[in-house]
This record gives sequence, structure tokens and C-alpha cells, in this order.
Amino acid sequence: MEKFLSVRDVPLRGRRTFLRVDLNVPVKEGRITDDTRIRSAVDTIRFLLDGGAAVVACSHLGRPKGRVVSSLSLAPVAQRLAALLPGRTVALASDVAGPDARAKAAALKEGELLLLENVRFEPGETEGDAALAEALQRLAPDLYVNDAFGAAHRPHASVFALPRRYGQVAMGFLLERELTYLLGKLGHPERPYLALLGGAKVSDKIPVLRSLVEQVDALCIGGAMAYTFLAARGVATGASRVEADQVETAAAILARAAERRVTVHLPEDHVVSSGIEDEAGARPVASREIPGGLVGLDIGPSTAGAYAAAVALARTVLWNGPMGVFERKAFREGTMAVARALADSSALTVVGGGDSVAALHAAGVADRVSHISTGGGASLELLAGDDLPGVAVLTRAR
Repeated sequence: MEKFLSVRDVPLRGRRTFLRVDLNVPVKEGRITDDTRIRSAVDTIRFLLDGGAAVVACSHLGRPKGRVVSSLSLAPVAQRLAALLPGRTVALASDVAGPDARAKAAALKEGELLLLENVRFEPGETEGDAALAEALQRLAPDLYVNDAFGAAHRPHASVFALPRRYGQVAMGFLLERELTYLLGKLGHPERPYLALLGGAKVSDKIPVLRSLVEQVDALCIGGAMAYTFLAARGVATGASRVEADQVETAAAILARAAERRVTVHLPEDHVVSSGIEDEAGARPVASREIPGGLVGLDIGPSTAGAYAAAVALARTVLWNGPMGVFERKAFREGTMAVARALADSSALTVVGGGDSVAALHAAGVADRVSHISTGGGASLELLAGDDLPGVAVLTRAR
């Protein structure tokens, strides 16, 4: 893995530092329902403050589309961040780069923290606006630190245009961990290397599928996307969701896997129903083929066992995407079985994607995997071999 500057590598004391973090947490009626991303940012923030930096922190929350939306204010985030940083004051600007932000940034002393209001209240953020980037740099002109892996694939002003204005750009601890696992350890895996991919659409994961089939030794496919692959093999899928325009692509991926002698596991049995809403009608089908009129909504118990056995044989495992309609109790057991298999594995295990991570927490095993990625889209693009704007601008270490 290419070596980039870390916050450990740069002088901090007295430097007015711009920190891009990802504090995009779920907020319901003003209350944060999951503070994982806030807690993930604390190590870097504390390190900067303890090192004597004056820190201006910036994050987005939701998709306000360039308008001020009161329900998407970072005020609850600032309160939670203050609770996680005992003894520190977390000042919140009432704007992003306006008069209040400028005044509060100018008043910052060493070891003090200012959190800007939701950066996506500014229409120039998602447009990568150079004028917004210039205004943000004036708030903290000495050093830029990116610790927002979940936004690193966006060419937004605070992620890409802004750091290009600095002479030195470092990564925070969270971004460093993500790159260590996704580029370093998965880039040079201990073998056998197994990937488990699920989710609704093949089309969402074509780039990463094409990349992984060149890297892994085995591949397990679940979720609705599995039915497109089964259709590519001529298997009857009943009324299951099949992306007709992706069947040829799925066939090409299977053919490439065969050329490389990559073992591809597809569902051998299913949990079916008349539809997602019909949980009461859920039942197993002990064959690869699904009867007409029925919808496959989870991998069956035999398939779950086979996927767990594949995990047990691997030395490196990547999991992204649920094996079924995880939100529904009747169709979640396949996903839960995979979560438990990863927890029981002695392999290096990397998990990304909201439902996969939720399954780990639901199974009570989130602390038993090697790494949980905080960036769904960013991690998939990185695994597909794409350059992420927020990574491309990092300063190379010598």
C-alpha cells in the first residue's frame, strides 16, 4: 500500500487545522439513534487537540441539497461530541463559512475545537465549488486532515477542492485504518481469500465483482442479486427479482471465474414467499429452482451452512451485503448465519455495508471481526480499483 502522511507524521502545535470528518449519523426528532460515526472520529480529534492544534471540524449530515434544513443541523452532533470529549468545549458555528464561522475560527486557541454547521447547507459543497473551498481554507489555513472515509469517494468541495489548496494533507486514524485493511491487507491477502457479496442489485456491484473475480479464490453470492446469477445459469427463479439486462454480465463474470478457477457458490436452497410483505407465508424450498409465482427472499439453511463452511476454510474474508431481505425477521436468518460464521472464523475478516454491519450488531458479534468499514460506497469503489478523490489528494510520505 502506498504510504501517505498520517497525523502522527506532521507537526501540530499552533497549527490552525481543518479536519474533514464524517459525522453523518441517523437523527430522529433531534435525537441521535446511532453514534458510531461520532465515536469513530474521537481518536483523531483528541490527538489533534492534545497535540496543540486549533481545529475547525467539518461534516455533512443527510442531503439538504444546498438549503438550510433545521432538522439536519449538526447541533445534536456537537452535543454528543462534547460528551465524548470530557474537559473539552465543542463550539458550533451557526453557518458554514459565514460571519459566525469566521469569528469563531479566528478566536480559536491551541487545543480548542470548532464544529462548522452542516457543510451541505452550502450548494457549492456537492458541486466542488472553488470559492467555497477558498472560504473554508481561510478558517484554518495551516493543515488539512481527512478522516471522512465515508465521503472520500465524493469530489466535493470539502473533500477534494479544499485539500488541493494546502501544502500538506494528512489522514486521520479512521481513514488510515480503512486504507490499511482495504488496500493493504485485502490487496495482499493471506489465502484462501473469500468474498461474500449480497444485496439487491447486480448493477450496483458490477465493478467490484469484476475486480474481485481477479483477486479471490472463492466467491459466495446471496441476496436478490443471486437470482440474476442463477438465471445466467438457466436456473428457474420463479417471481424473484432478476435484472434481465444484467444476466449477460453475470454470465461473463461466471465465465471469468471459471477461467481463473475461482469457486463460485450460489444458493442451493431458498426461503421463499409470495412477496416481501408476506412473512407469514415464508417457507424453505429445498432445491436450487424456485417454483413459479414465489419469490426468493433469503438463502436457505443448506446454503447458509455451505457459506459458513466456506468462511471456515478461508484465511481472508470480505463481506458486503445481506443474504436476504434482512429488514424482515422471516428473511434474515441467512444473513445472521453469515455474521456468526465470520465471528467464529480465525481469518482476517473485513465487513462493509450498512445491513452487514447491522447484522453483526444484531448477532452481538461486531467486536469479533477484524475490521468494520465505515464507508459503503467508498469501500466498494476502492475495492473496485477506483481512485477516491479524498485519497488521491493525500500527501505522499517520503
